[in-house]
Amino acid sequence: MSKQLETELKRTVIIDNRPGANGAIAVSAVTKGPADGSVFFLTSAGAIVINPSLYKNLSYRPDRELMPVSLVVTTPQVLVVPLQSKIGSAKDLVAQRRAGRPVSLASSGIGSMPHMAIELFKASTSAEFLHVAYKGAAPAITDTIGGQVDAFFGDASGLLPFIEGKKLKPVAVTTAKRLPYLPDVPTLDESGIKGVHAENWYGMMVPAGTPPKVVQTLNEAIRKTLENKDVKANLAKMGLTPAPSTASEFAGRIRADGDKWSKLIAERNVKPE
Repeated sequence: MSKQLETELKRTVIIDNRPGANGAIAVSAVTKGPADGSVFFLTSAGAIVINPSLYKNLSYRPDRELMPVSLVVTTPQVLVVPLQSKIGSAKDLVAQRRAGRPVSLASSGIGSMPHMAIELFKASTSAEFLHVAYKGAAPAITDTIGGQVDAFFGDASGLLPFIEGKKLKPVAVTTAKRLPYLPDVPTLDESGIKGVHAENWYGMMVPAGTPPKVVQTLNEAIRKTLENKDVKANLAKMGLTPAPSTASEFAGRIRADGDKWSKLIAERNVKPE
């Protein structure tokens, strides 16, 4: 997106990746930046709608220190197993656990969207699976391919290359309907496992206090960027769905998701350890 965004904004866009702590490191850097539109933040859902309910001593307050600009893209969770696994469906995982066999489910980390999907899965099935939290998706994918864990919930965008490369087998998706790029993979609802709806998203935010006109300029640039046919094609290949919104619509999504994950974290007694 960055090149097209440069065209729309008529200025250079420099990408500064700040990984770690489920987005907390990046948020801290952005909130210390100038509120003039020169610094904007492409964030995943975790840092904004999960961290505040998970960490008691969070170093930032997204509702006070950041302003929404636009939702950008969404990507659902996909449940995958090793290619050679005898597990052929989500029901198989549940059946094995109920038969007394330990079943491990990997995530990309505590508080990640895959972790939230696992908690929903456990709640829906009334089965206790072993949650193996990795530090990032890459090692989780590697160990799933190698059979060190039984299954992995992950963003579709990160898993498609491994599914298409015949290294992982998808057995379910967390959407209400089947995905156009994985038409043969059933939803968890179809599998009789209801209510496991977990969708990661990426959205643009700016430091609090950024002038409304600047926010609107950025919003329009994002919308036009996502309308570009080449950008749309590239995003589709990655399992990302363009989802431009107004700033107020994005704020509403943040509130709704924050309430949803806060409730789940409390009900499931999820801890950051």
